[in-house]
Amino acid sequence: MAAALIKLSDLTVGASATVRKFPAQGAAFIRLREMGLLTGTQVTLVRTAPLGDPLEIKVRGYHLTLRKVDAAHVLVEPAL
Repeated sequence: MAAALIKLSDLTVGASATVRKFPAQGAAFIRLREMGLLTGTQVTLVRTAPLGDPLEIKVRGYHLTLRKVDAAHVLVEPAL
């Protein structure tokens, strides 16, 4: 049975997950897809800023910084 989907913004620091659902609209989401954040992509939450926003994730071998509000729209399946 597959793990429950959670928001990318709810991932714990150091945890890895696979992107499962991604909104198909909006300029910010087009930009994120162009940077390699696609369905099926493995991501790792590297760290959060001291106040929790933004988030730094590792995706496709590089580090990407996302606002927490944008990361909340991306659903991921945590790695077991």
